[in-house]
Amino acid sequence: MTYINEAGPVNFLKTILIILLVYYAIKFLARLFAPYLIKKAVDKVQKKAEQQYRNQQKASDVEVGKTVIDKKPNTTKQSNNSVGEYVDYEEID
Repeated sequence: MTYINEAGPVNFLKTILIILLVYYAIKFLARLFAPYLIKKAVDKVQKKAEQQYRNQQKASDVEVGKTVIDKKPNTTKQSNNSVGEYVDYEEID
């Protein structure tokens, strides 16, 4: 009687053959679809860069003679109170 999970040289060779077939199938498919996927990614990045460039150009377009006042961003500087207590001391000679 043979078991499905029987260890032996035939099952070992079948496993190696399956691993090699999967490896070469993935390699073949990668060569087939990689250029398409890379082109899609490059187009997506290019569109995003163009959109950012257009937004930047629109933001910098100012009519001649028009005064533009930009507000300073609110920056609240927080002190680091977790350092400890500050002690003022005098040096003794």
